[in-house]
Amino acid sequence: MLLVRPETPADAAAIRQVTAAAFASAPHSSGTEAAIVDALRAAGALALSCVAEEAGALVGHAAFSPVTTSDGAPGWFGLGPVSVRPDHQRAGVGQALIRAGLATLRDQGAAGCVVLGDPGYYARFGFISDPALRYGDVPPGYFQRIVFRGAPPAGEVNYHASFDIV
Repeated sequence: MLLVRPETPADAAAIRQVTAAAFASAPHSSGTEAAIVDALRAAGALALSCVAEEAGALVGHAAFSPVTTSDGAPGWFGLGPVSVRPDHQRAGVGQALIRAGLATLRDQGAAGCVVLGDPGYYARFGFISDPALRYGDVPPGYFQRIVFRGAPPAGEVNYHASFDIV
């Protein structure tokens, strides 16, 4: 049975291992995903960190951190990285983590969330592409948003400096 819960300090090493394993063979990986999560945590910018546990072992993780928009819209967060241990991928772990995280953000009064990823995957959670919202030179469609309350932001989105790790 899968348990999704907030991370605890004791989860940091397991999160690092799951994240490194999840992105080890991903074609779009920068190889820095585990370091990004560690840097977000160290900077106090890991606004929400959900883990998935099965039979007492950590099998997945989803990070949410604040983002800024050039129009100054408050209350926006970015989803990612999302990591699932390779032997648990395609079993609903990532979906459970994302759904739980988005529900928590919504309950906490967030305005919305952005994500960079496959539109076919993230549409199931309500994310849509919005040409008024940009993230660098990311091709249209792959940068998406979901609005929980208020008007959608417009302009350029910036993630926390922890994402600049190279």
